Amino acid sequence: MISAGTSSLPLDAQRLRQPVVDAHHHLWDLSQGRYPWLQQDYKPQEFFLGDYQALCRDFLPADYRKASQGCNVIATVHVEAERDRSEQVAETAWLHKLHAEHGFPNAVVAHAWFDRPDTEERLQQHSRYPLVRGIRSKPVTARSSADSVRGQPGTMQDEAWLRGFSLLQKFGLSWDLRVPAWHLPEAAEVAAMFPEVPIVLNHHGFAWDRSEEGLKRWRGWMQVLARQPNVHVKLSEFGLRDQLWNWQDNARIVRDTLAIFGWQRCMFASNFPVAGLRIGYPELVDGMLRMLDPLSPEQRHAVMCGNALHFYRIDLPNQPRFE
Repeated sequence: MISAGTSSLPLDAQRLRQPVVDAHHHLWDLSQGRYPWLQQDYKPQEFFLGDYQALCRDFLPADYRKASQGCNVIATVHVEAERDRSEQVAETAWLHKLHAEHGFPNAVVAHAWFDRPDTEERLQQHSRYPLVRGIRSKPVTARSSADSVRGQPGTMQDEAWLRGFSLLQKFGLSWDLRVPAWHLPEAAEVAAMFPEVPIVLNHHGFAWDRSEEGLKRWRGWMQVLARQPNVHVKLSEFGLRDQLWNWQDNARIVRDTLAIFGWQRCMFASNFPVAGLRIGYPELVDGMLRMLDPLSPEQRHAVMCGNALHFYRIDLPNQPRFE
């Protein structure tokens, strides 16, 4: 396992007082729900960061607060945590109990398969919970850019998958898009087909290949996706397999993403506790703010806070701060 790195720069306490909306994090209680990837199906060889044994324990609101101590997190968005798919709605119900007890998460991105006969029923069940704002449902993807699964069941061309996806508009839900970078042009096709569905790309589109040629391909795929005005992007999860967290390399990714999508469609997200395999929470926030230095104060505030509040429709009256 590679231990968490740092931004290699000293923390700036004044920076860390700036308000943050964490647009993507996870919580789990392994005694209350089944999480196969954290329990019986531990497969580090298939995980994009490699060894993740450190994640195979509870991560609850107290753990999140401890990790983010010193940062001014004013709201959070919980994204489905690969809980057993028979417990999709149970995860949503559990998160609402946590919100009632701890004041967060403030929005929930739940899970539902798009290509199943019960898709509409599942979306309806999730929508009964007031914090649900969107769905993350991962389509079938290829293992590399040299492979293709186009048109296969569960892919973004599958008619059953597209029918299920179309129901997001009916229920007023957004889509959290998580695919390897080589699938971004296909995601752009979906976004064009459903321009009324808000979409947010997870984890900056995964610029895993940091060679000059690899980054050129990633930028090209991102540019195709960015042409669709209903697509936003999360500045999150810059960790690489078997590598330390590199501030300079990741700053380049952040600034390229800002140039492609514009600050109006970018939002900060931590992806904790997963990102904690590579970097601490305060170091991540401080590093991100340094990367955003070329922006105006108003633009930085939008990326770190305002854009996520707007996208996920989070209302903050009387909400506690997690300082």
